[in-house]
Amino acid sequence: MAGQHLISLAPLSLQEIRHVLKSNASLALSEEVEQRILRSHAYLHQHLKTASGPVYGINTGFGALCNTTISPENLETLQRNLVMSHACGTGDEVPAEVVKLMLFLKVQSLGYGYSGVQLPTVHRLLSFFNRDVYPVVYQQGSLGASGDLAPLAHLCLPLIGLGEVRFQEFKLKGHEVLDIFSWEPIKLQAKEGLALLNGTQLMAAYGALVCLRARQIAAAADVVAALSLEAFDGLSAPFSPQLHQIRPHAGQVQTAARILQLLAHSELQQKPKSQVQDPYSFRCVPQVHGASLDALDYAEKVFTTEINAVTDNPNIFPDEELILSGGNFHGQPLALALDFLSIGLAEWGSISERRTFQLISGQRGLPQFLIQEPGLNSGFMIPQYTAASIVSQNKQLCTPASVDSIVSSNGQEDHVSMGANAAVKAYRVVQNVERILAIELMAAVQALEFRRPLRTSPALEKVIAAYRAQVAPLEQDRVLQPDIEKSTRFVQEFPFEELMT
Repeated sequence: MAGQHLISLAPLSLQEIRHVLKSNASLALSEEVEQRILRSHAYLHQHLKTASGPVYGINTGFGALCNTTISPENLETLQRNLVMSHACGTGDEVPAEVVKLMLFLKVQSLGYGYSGVQLPTVHRLLSFFNRDVYPVVYQQGSLGASGDLAPLAHLCLPLIGLGEVRFQEFKLKGHEVLDIFSWEPIKLQAKEGLALLNGTQLMAAYGALVCLRARQIAAAADVVAALSLEAFDGLSAPFSPQLHQIRPHAGQVQTAARILQLLAHSELQQKPKSQVQDPYSFRCVPQVHGASLDALDYAEKVFTTEINAVTDNPNIFPDEELILSGGNFHGQPLALALDFLSIGLAEWGSISERRTFQLISGQRGLPQFLIQEPGLNSGFMIPQYTAASIVSQNKQLCTPASVDSIVSSNGQEDHVSMGANAAVKAYRVVQNVERILAIELMAAVQALEFRRPLRTSPALEKVIAAYRAQVAPLEQDRVLQPDIEKSTRFVQEFPFEELMT
C-alpha cells in the first residue's frame, strides 16, 4: 500500500516530500490542523460581523483597488471574480510533478490556521491530490511578488468548476472532473480566493523538486568524475585530506573525501603515472563540485523554511485577535536561492563537459573519440558537441531573474521578485545537467574499456556493471540518442549516494 501522510504542525522536510511523491502516499489532515482551520475561519467571520472598518482583500478590492469597499452581499462574488480574473497564465504547462507538489504545499500552508479558509476547501484540494487530479497550470504569468497569483488561480479554478485538469491521461474541463466524482463546486467565502491565490507554492514546489534532484546530481557528479579520473589515468593526490584541511570549505572537504573513498582499492591508481599534474577539470573537482554542494546546502535551508511557512495575505491571528496585512507572499528569498542554485548546478555541468572533452581528445593512451578506427567511425565526437551546446544553454539560463523588477498594479506592487521565472529556469538547468553528466558517464565507461584488464575500485566497478546492463560498449558507430536517454535515466535513478555512506 502507498500509505498516508498526515499533515500536521510538525516541521515538513524535503525528504518527507520525496517520500510522499515517490510512494504515491495519500494526504490527510491531523485533528489539530482541522481545529486550527475551523478556529481561524470562525474568528474571521465573527470579526466581519462586528468590524466597523475595511479589511484588505476581505471586504475591499485587491492591489491598487484596496481602498474600494465591497458590500457584504457581494463578498462571495468578490472572491470568485478574483480567481477568474487572475487566471491569466500562458506558455507551456507546468509539469505534473510540480502541480502535485503545489497542491500539497498549498494545503500545508493553509493548515497552520492563519488564512481563514473553510475546511471543505482544504478537503477538496486534498481530494485533487489523492485522486491524481492535476489542474492545468501555466509556466508564464507570475511576478513572484504577490505570490504566484496567475499559476495559483489556475490551480484553484477547478474548485469552482472552471479551468482544466489532467486526469488519467485525459484533459478535462473543471466541471467535468467535478461531475466524475459527484463533487459540488466550492462556494468561496470571505478571503478564500485571496488565501488561495496569495502564496509562493509555484516557486516553492519548483524549488523543492530542484533541490531534491540536485542532491542526486551532487552524488552522481562525484561518482562520474571519479570514473573519468580513472579513465584518464588521473592522480589521486589532489584529493588528499591534508590539502583540504588548510582550505576547509565544507563542500570541498566532503567532495574530496568522497572521491578518495570511491577510488579505494583501485588497480588503476596503483599503476605508475607519467604526469605530474592533471587538468583542472580533474584536479579541481573538490573545489568546483564542493562550491556547488555548498550552494545546494544554502538552497535547501531556504526551501525547507518556505515549505513550512504561511505565505498568503492578510493573515489571521485568533489568539491575539488580529488580522494583519503584510508581504509574506513576496518571493525574494526564493528567487535569490533559485538563481544561486542554478549557477551551482550549471557548474557541475560545465566541468563535466570539460572532462568529456579531455577523454575524447586522444591523450594518455586513449584512442581519439574513444573508438577503434577513428575516421571510419566518429565515436564520441558528437556527444561532446551535444554536451557543449547544453552547457552553453545553461549559461543563458543562469542569467539571474531576481535582479529584475517591473512595476505592476498601478504602482502598488512596485518591487517584484521574478522568482517564478527563476524557478522555471532552475528546473530546466537541472534537466540539462542530468544530460551533461549522462554524456560524461557514457564517455568515462567507454574509456575504461581501453584500460582493461586493469580494474578500478570495487565501488566504481559496481557502477560500471549496472550501467553496462543498460548500455552496451560502442564498438562501431551507431545511433547514440537512445544511449543518451538510457544514461540520463541512470544518472537520475542509480543510488550513487549509497556508494559513499
